[in-house]
Amino acid sequence: MTKKTALILGATGVVGTQLVRELSSSKIYKEIHFMTRRETEFTEPKCTGHIVDFENLSRYADLFNVSDVFICLGTTIKKAKSREAFRKVDYDYVIEAAKMAKTSNVEKLLVITAMGADSKSKFFYSRVKGDVEGTLQHLDLNSVHIFRPSLLLGERKEFRAGEKISSMLSPFAKFLFMGPLRPYRAIEANKVAAAMYAAAQTTTRGFHLYNSDEIERLSTRS
Repeated sequence: MTKKTALILGATGVVGTQLVRELSSSKIYKEIHFMTRRETEFTEPKCTGHIVDFENLSRYADLFNVSDVFICLGTTIKKAKSREAFRKVDYDYVIEAAKMAKTSNVEKLLVITAMGADSKSKFFYSRVKGDVEGTLQHLDLNSVHIFRPSLLLGERKEFRAGEKISSMLSPFAKFLFMGPLRPYRAIEANKVAAAMYAAAQTTTRGFHLYNSDEIERLSTRS
């Protein structure tokens, strides 16, 4: 069996970190490359880090000559300082990377957006995520897999109050978020990474969306 290669954008985030571990421990991938703004401490086997200028992704076209591209990019308005800066990271960088993946004819593009993504939403965050999904749907790539997690549980370098509170309440919330509320249950970052890995091994083409409950089910197949 021909082994695969992968590129990860957003490798230092809460999901990206887990994804690096997931792919590096897999026998399916022979090489894993990841793009970051600065040096990292990853020591996983088969992994090669590349410090890049995300304002000029076209300079790194060769890195997109891989089997699968995983995009885990994301910030907050608080960290970005403005809506414009937030949209640049969460929309512009993502779409530019997707276009480069298309040019390289990658087998699969796997992208994290968010629960509630809707280009017509009253909320700016959700609108941006919805715009990402809408643009990706019309890029006509071989296979696109979109992951819409609810609140993410996992270790972060920056503090996010909502996710910290959700983490503390998670053991109790599992009993509350049942039935029709199950899709809104917080989900662990490692499960999102496992689901992305599992989706990358499927053979289906086209556009695919996974909400949190579907992500959790898919994660058990990795």
